[in-house]
Amino acid sequence: MLTFAVSRLLRAGLTILFVMTFAFVVLRLSGDPALLIMSVDAPPEAIAAFRKAWGLERPLWEQYLAYVGHATTGDFGKSMRDGRPAIDLVMERVPATLAITLPALALKIGIGIPAGIYAALHRNTFADRLTMAVSVAGFTMPSFVLALVLVLIFAVTLGWLPASGADSPIHAILPIVTLGTAGAAIMARFTRSAMLEVLGQPYIRAASAKGVTWPRVVARHALPNAAIPTVTIIGFMIGSLVAGAVVVETVFAWPGVGRLLVSAVANRDLSVVQAILMVIAAWMVSANLAVDLAYGWLDPRVRGASAGGH
Repeated sequence: MLTFAVSRLLRAGLTILFVMTFAFVVLRLSGDPALLIMSVDAPPEAIAAFRKAWGLERPLWEQYLAYVGHATTGDFGKSMRDGRPAIDLVMERVPATLAITLPALALKIGIGIPAGIYAALHRNTFADRLTMAVSVAGFTMPSFVLALVLVLIFAVTLGWLPASGADSPIHAILPIVTLGTAGAAIMARFTRSAMLEVLGQPYIRAASAKGVTWPRVVARHALPNAAIPTVTIIGFMIGSLVAGAVVVETVFAWPGVGRLLVSAVANRDLSVVQAILMVIAAWMVSANLAVDLAYGWLDPRVRGASAGGH
């Protein structure tokens, strides 16, 4: 188990380093932040002074080494807009993002898994077909389209809920439903597929042939084995919580990390963008690492294969 965990930790570290490098290169190639912030009409001396103050006149390799060195200590620089530490600006927005993403995750799991299990246990019935039809509609509709539809119905037409803002818990209802709908649909389909695959295994038929009651077969044999692939999709959803909120926060004017990312990209605020990408990358890598470790705990075959490969 130790070898398995170490290998996953090394892979997680390399992934974060790759994200740091990718973010640095893409942001440097996207344009000169000095021209955007100072404007093209600014005097050349002022633009040159801005570049020198932010280290933009140095060779790229020097900027990259300095960026990586500072990032390893948690220093992502200061915002080019207001001069505050970039990581502070990001962490201020994290609670607002979690306020809609965590309830949305609970919605995905609380609706998707029971719906998938029910559909699998009632295969080819009207309930199964209805569940799958609703799930297909749920995950094929883009989040911004669903958001606009919900606003049109519940905010504009009925007037039950506010269309945007974050002044009260009621303002979070539409963003939560928007974020949770697609995830619940995907979870239902994955859970149904996993359950159907397990229910077709010989040991399920053997348990039934021995006289074990069907509820006990499902609870003791089917559900634990179907949990292994389900853990993967849950881990993916946890990892994509922050990244998936970008569009929804923009549509509903929710003051979270996603909206900050859109603003920072538009303003070429490199330090803030890099800090956000690192927070998202660290979150996703941590979620994937937890899934890998859970896999090794749930299925010793995975742990053994990894140890044998190393």
